[in-house]
Amino acid sequence: MSQTYKKSNANSTTVTMDLSSLITDTNNIYESTVIIAKRANQISSDIKEELTQKLNEFASHTDNLEEVFENREQIEISKFYERMPKPSAIALHEFVEGKVYYRNPDAENL
Repeated sequence: MSQTYKKSNANSTTVTMDLSSLITDTNNIYESTVIIAKRANQISSDIKEELTQKLNEFASHTDNLEEVFENREQIEISKFYERMPKPSAIALHEFVEGKVYYRNPDAENL
């Protein structure tokens, strides 16, 4: 599912960018921003779903609050996902590299 996100070359820190790189395809900074935001939402939901599935493997189905187990493997999985680039950074990287498919139905009808 998100194997491509794990191998993404997106920056994990904040980087200053030239805005002209965002409007090369759309000629509109607002349209580019909406495309990037929608893609970031898709990536975020994919990553969240995958993380939830992995962490559910470690879920304890007992209702005893006194027993709290620290599972080393579960902690490592959580740390891995915390170190990944943010979904917005991945989406921005994909958009700048031209890897995002988008269409504007309003522009097609003109």
